[in-house]
Amino acid sequence: MKKFILGFAVLTTAFMNAQTQIIAHRGYFQTNPPTTENSIKALENAQKLKIYGAEFDVRMTKDGVLVINHDEHHGKMIIEETDFKELEKLKLSNGEKLPTLKDYLKQGKRDKSLQLIIEIKPVKSQEKENEIVAKTIKMVKDMKLESQSEFISFSLNICKEIKKVEPKFKVQYLNGELSPEQIKNEGLDGLDYHYSVFQKNPTWISEAKTLGLITNSWTVNDEKVYEELKSQGIGFITTNIPDQLKGK
Repeated sequence: MKKFILGFAVLTTAFMNAQTQIIAHRGYFQTNPPTTENSIKALENAQKLKIYGAEFDVRMTKDGVLVINHDEHHGKMIIEETDFKELEKLKLSNGEKLPTLKDYLKQGKRDKSLQLIIEIKPVKSQEKENEIVAKTIKMVKDMKLESQSEFISFSLNICKEIKKVEPKFKVQYLNGELSPEQIKNEGLDGLDYHYSVFQKNPTWISEAKTLGLITNSWTVNDEKVYEELKSQGIGFITTNIPDQLKGK
């Protein structure tokens, strides 16, 4: 009986480890030669890797255009205070134009096997956050990408607004201060926290899984950290080195 239990435990652990999926952080941009994060090329690169998904950041310009950019600034221009026609004059470092969400989703639609992990960036006002949520969801629906899209945000308001507008969408919270039980009580689908949060709270992954929550961690660029999280049965990791962690 002891041998059976031990064997079952080994098989269970192996199964859990095998389930950890890879998400490319801001696309796959650390290539040779390198390209630019959050560029269309970075998304194309992620599609070629045949991994679970690619994460990217959505912001809204002054005139209401949804664009893909991590930082508040594009060059010296503050995105939410600048019209798109001014922003698009400045190319990305790889020569591409600043991509719109529509551009990105069009490219994403070309490979239905890659999940699109849409991070909506916090905005200064709740009104603006609700606007960017509404516009993002409308575009996803208009392009019939509902089943291929998942959502994350550092803003609890954005996360809850997404679930309010479209309860079926998967939404994970990024900020790291809420326990799995609190995430469940907020009506969200999972926690996507920096790996240091899970190191400080070593029971959270198992607690989250027990509650039926999605577990993800960013930005895991160290194989040792990856193996540590994988051994705990984490569902997903988001990384700048998807090519190196794929299949490990």
